[in-house]
Amino acid sequence: MARYDDAPIEKRSFGMHSHPRGQLSGLSKGLLTTGTDKETWVVSSEHAIWIPPKQEHYGYSQGASDVWSCYISEAYCQYLPQYPCMVKASGLLREAVIRASQWTGTDLDESQLRITQVILDELKAAEINAFDLPMPSTATLIRIARALIDNPGDRKSVEQWAQWAGISVRTLSRKFVIETGYTYTAWRQRARCLMRSLEMLASGEAVTNIALDLGYDSVSAFIALFKTTFGVTPSNYNF
Repeated sequence: MARYDDAPIEKRSFGMHSHPRGQLSGLSKGLLTTGTDKETWVVSSEHAIWIPPKQEHYGYSQGASDVWSCYISEAYCQYLPQYPCMVKASGLLREAVIRASQWTGTDLDESQLRITQVILDELKAAEINAFDLPMPSTATLIRIARALIDNPGDRKSVEQWAQWAGISVRTLSRKFVIETGYTYTAWRQRARCLMRSLEMLASGEAVTNIALDLGYDSVSAFIALFKTTFGVTPSNYNF
């Protein structure tokens, strides 16, 4: 089953839930933030997010968004990724899902079956994008990570976070690397630049306001980090 919402939606939010089928979701316009208890992704129109059957996840869109989704029966998911991931969405994949969203009923004719196979083949061959925000696994670090995601502009130092969480700075720093693959500082920068700045841009916030709200020392510092991360300046980012 496929669905395409062609009426722009300012914001749509889904709490933690799961589906008996696999779900492929993307956008023709806008921005989609989705995640599990282990990872978070910010998805633009160039990508899509794949969620295997029965995987708990949450999601919400930002800005005026045209969202498309495709649900794939578990029997057809055995050759698809067995873990949640963000993939490069080809134009063919996107258009095939949008075409499928126009179907009614449950019985497919030969033409529809061919389009269904195109969707499966394109998803199977899609390049997996590793650009995500890995979450720590221990309760103490999850508390810190969630607090930073909720307020990326928080200027607490690593020493202050350690005191807040009741652990030593050495333990916090060591566990952040072990559990996420990033130092605390690198993870915080990733959360600020990857997640919140994109969400704010999609909502129409000015670059200057974003830089100041997220706690950057200067607008130029934010623009430089954004360009290093995404390859373009914030004003040239394509949603």
